[in-house]
Amino acid sequence: MTKKRKHQEDFQKVKFKVGKKKPKLENATDTTFKTKAIQIPEQLKEDGVLPTQNRKLNIKDLLSQMHHYSPGVKHNALLGLKDLLSQYPFVIDAHLSSIISEVAAVFTDKDSGVRGAAVHLLQFLASKIRAEQIAPFFPLVSAHLSSAMTHISEGIQEDSLKVLDVLLEAYPALLTDRSVIFLKNFVELISHQQLSKRLKSREKLSWMLSVNPNRRVTSQQWRLNVLIRLKKFLQAVVDGSSEKEDEGLQEQKDNPRSVRNPICISWKVHANNQQHIQLFENGGLRPKMNSSFRLRSLASVMDSAGKGLSSAENLKSFIEIIIPLLIECWIEASLAQSAPILGNLLESESQQLMQQVLSIIHLLWKLTKQHDETYKMELWLRVNYLVDFKHHFMRHFPYSLQETVKHKKKDSCRGNKYCMTSSNSVDHLLLNLTLCDIMVSLASTSTLQTDSDWLDMIRKFVTDTLQDGSKLTSKQVNRLLGVTWRLMQIQQNKVATEPLIKAVYTLYQQRNLPFPVRTLLLKFFSRVYQKEDLRTQRIRSRSKVLSRWLAGLPQQLALLGLRNPELSNQLIDIIHSAASRSNKELLQSLQATAAQIYDPLDGALVLLPAEAQRRLGQPGYFPPHLPAGLLAALSRCCIMGRVSSELAATLIGILHMRSSFAGWKCQVQDNSVNDVDYFSFLFSTLIGFSREELTSLQAIRGKPHISQTQLSPVRLYLTDLDQFLHHWAVTEMICHSLSTIPSQSQCFDILQTGICKYLVGLVVIPDSTAGSVLCAINKLLDQACILSETLHKFLASCCYSLLYFLLTLDKEDAEHLQKRDMLWGSCISALALLPRLLRLMLQSLQVSRICREELPVVAQLLRLLMQHGQLRSHMITNEFLVQQIIKDIMTLKSGEVQEQWLTDLHYCFNIYLASHPPGPGPINSVY
Repeated sequence: MTKKRKHQEDFQKVKFKVGKKKPKLENATDTTFKTKAIQIPEQLKEDGVLPTQNRKLNIKDLLSQMHHYSPGVKHNALLGLKDLLSQYPFVIDAHLSSIISEVAAVFTDKDSGVRGAAVHLLQFLASKIRAEQIAPFFPLVSAHLSSAMTHISEGIQEDSLKVLDVLLEAYPALLTDRSVIFLKNFVELISHQQLSKRLKSREKLSWMLSVNPNRRVTSQQWRLNVLIRLKKFLQAVVDGSSEKEDEGLQEQKDNPRSVRNPICISWKVHANNQQHIQLFENGGLRPKMNSSFRLRSLASVMDSAGKGLSSAENLKSFIEIIIPLLIECWIEASLAQSAPILGNLLESESQQLMQQVLSIIHLLWKLTKQHDETYKMELWLRVNYLVDFKHHFMRHFPYSLQETVKHKKKDSCRGNKYCMTSSNSVDHLLLNLTLCDIMVSLASTSTLQTDSDWLDMIRKFVTDTLQDGSKLTSKQVNRLLGVTWRLMQIQQNKVATEPLIKAVYTLYQQRNLPFPVRTLLLKFFSRVYQKEDLRTQRIRSRSKVLSRWLAGLPQQLALLGLRNPELSNQLIDIIHSAASRSNKELLQSLQATAAQIYDPLDGALVLLPAEAQRRLGQPGYFPPHLPAGLLAALSRCCIMGRVSSELAATLIGILHMRSSFAGWKCQVQDNSVNDVDYFSFLFSTLIGFSREELTSLQAIRGKPHISQTQLSPVRLYLTDLDQFLHHWAVTEMICHSLSTIPSQSQCFDILQTGICKYLVGLVVIPDSTAGSVLCAINKLLDQACILSETLHKFLASCCYSLLYFLLTLDKEDAEHLQKRDMLWGSCISALALLPRLLRLMLQSLQVSRICREELPVVAQLLRLLMQHGQLRSHMITNEFLVQQIIKDIMTLKSGEVQEQWLTDLHYCFNIYLASHPPGPGPINSVY
């Protein structure tokens, strides 16, 4: 009984009352917890606020639908992506990787609608994504594109060409980096490997054109589509190779820190062999190494597969594969003619295919010329392909176009199925010129006799095309001139080259030629002239046609004017080049038309832009004779302000070098510049105004154009600041030219005679002219020079008029304030050099003849003259005159309150003059 009770006590059940909570156990786990909200920054909450398109789908929704099995869903997703990205372009940068990978994946989709939408979306993305942005993902894009090009489905292959068009347009450099892969894909699109016993013998794989009857287009049309893209691809490869070759030059152009630093030559420093001019090669750019060796680029470290067509082995391998296929395409196009009897007349589609064949070969030829051993490559091409080219390409040369036309009942050609017409959609001339370019590149001087038969055909075709008077495009002319140049290099005797040059000149004489065509012709003639000029040093046999072309250039420049500044620049460069080589015909023509070119009113020199003006000033050195009329025109050009002061200084320096005063050690050309005419040029340019202009200024009266004082007979015409600064810059160059003349006294006498004849007696004189005259006097004056009394009085009047003008300037007159330093310096220098001039000016200060308003100006002038260190000794010498002027001023101001300016005048007199040994007695009575 006791044991049973104990057992029940150990497991006794606890009874709970209704409504009471169950007590917690001692070993119970506490499961309560507390939560707090986490504050997430806005940039981390994009998932919740991604922009959506009109169907309320965001970028992640649309990208996920790209994996859907339904073509309709994928098509709608692509359309939605384009709509979303066009509305929110910033989404592209945030999800670029996902967008590129998903869009590229559908290049090989089975549904044509999905592929078409992918092409449109890719075209949209290409306009928004830069090349450097897509470069990290481009291997993926190119892999999908390569897969599409080699896909078993014909529709996917066709759409892959559309993708290729987009990528070639937007990212040609990225695409051509993988040229080895894509070139093989191009070959596989139109051909297949030929299975034969040759494979067992391990010879080179041969390819043959493939025919697929399941395509929607004919085999010829399919090959045309592929070859068009192959030509674009090879063109991108050629352009990329050219850019890499010119990388150093492009770096210099694009880098603002590596700008060409021109050598600035000052006539003042370098005239008369005072200092030698040190020239540096290439103007401070990279040194030019004349070496037959070429440094190997870093790209050569890669294997041949990584270098693409930049490797000679890869290029040869591709040429060996593609050229036979292209010849087969040519043969098919030739055999496809419906009327074999017509021979060289082509239908439009066949002509397009043949054009692409020749264009591809032409681009491959360009690539061969970019390798080091060009001669070996050309020899290899000639040995392997000249026979086939002559047999297939030159058999029916030249080719023309045949077009099928549906005739009306009343048509005169009603009985004929084919009617010969010209077509604007197909350029048959470019086909012939491309063929000519390919063939002449296989010929050379050593093979001239062997190739004479087909070279004569090409030469006749080129000559007839140039002379038939038809309007040619710049592309046609460029190809035509290239063939012409090659023909001239193959056969360099005058009998063969003269008809070609004459034919090109016939085209050059056509009126209203487009600017690109005219530019190409000018470059061609310039190149021929430079080549001939080097050759005629040994064999003096110049082309008459070339001489006639050179002789017409100055007249063309004079007539062209401002209508085409770019063309004028090219003419100027050619004229300067030929003139520097002393071409007789050009110099004679330049002599005859110089007056028109340098006419101050409507000549090319004043009409062209500043840069062209600078370049046109240089040929002014070369005319055999510089008559007085031409010097007068050049003087007007210098002083009218229509050319810069730098160019005016250059013209003055050029004329100085042509004169007999240039200090040449050897004898200059006789009568090139007459001494009298040269001095007339210098004096006219120094004055800055023509006689007619000075005469018209005499009728001007009063402010704001005239500054006048009652104490001087000379009134100043106030020129505007630009004209004044230009005239002053020209004056400095004139003064330098005058100072280099050996006989300074005679030069000064000539200047003095000109001033007395043309300026003395005038009432109104421009302020720039007065300052220029004083500047020239200061430059030429020495102990041997004797001034006439007339000139002394004139200069004294000019000095006082200029000083009065400067002292009465308003502080608000900022334009004329900039003249102060130059005019003040000229006046003070003249007064310091000529004591007689200072005395005459002081004697003219008769204050009794002026109004009271001018008295403070006279007092200020006297005070400044006494304070000036250069004039102090001269002022002491004229102490009596100064004393008398002050006495007259005091007499006029007697009985009035003494003003501050009068007190300052007394103070300066006591300090600078009265402290010296006493002069006449009346000074004490003044103070």
